[in-house]
Amino acid sequence: MMYLKKPLWSQGKPEPDAKTTTTTTTAAADCGDAVEELVDSLQQQRVYREVTLALRTGLRDARAEFSFLRVRGLRNILKFLRSVAESDSTIDLFNRTQSIPQLQVVPVLFEHCLRETGDYENENRVRDLNHIFGVEPLKLTSPATDAEVALALRVLEGCCLLHPQSTGLAHQHNAIPDQSERETLKFT
Repeated sequence: MMYLKKPLWSQGKPEPDAKTTTTTTTAAADCGDAVEELVDSLQQQRVYREVTLALRTGLRDARAEFSFLRVRGLRNILKFLRSVAESDSTIDLFNRTQSIPQLQVVPVLFEHCLRETGDYENENRVRDLNHIFGVEPLKLTSPATDAEVALALRVLEGCCLLHPQSTGLAHQHNAIPDQSERETLKFT
């Protein structure tokens, strides 16, 4: 059996010996600082890659045509948001990723998971026989289930709590009614 030594950078800064001179101690300390900076940089890059990968795979499933795939994607995004909320650095990283259009969560929620059922009926309707006999197949999208809508609302809530600009994005999709709309909703 082979025993591996721990990497030097995992042990922290080297302790100075009484035998070493001051020049070697400062050189060793400078080397230790450089190694720590390199390790921190590599760690930050790894976390960024993991965050973007988790968002990309969750959003890919949330854009799917079938409800069970969208539910799976929403569960993964919700799990991801829970893990992001554990540290301030990952919250900051999540906030930075939300400025990238391909990684924004809120627009995907409203375009795919929180659509009105009437939108699905109009999209899935065969208008003429060219759709059937044409080269391009008709794209059928299953409507959102109650479980999907509930998960999408939890993801939306998590996004709004972690990223304040997500509230503005939700407002752009008319998720938050204006004051006049609220008053009419009360009386209906």
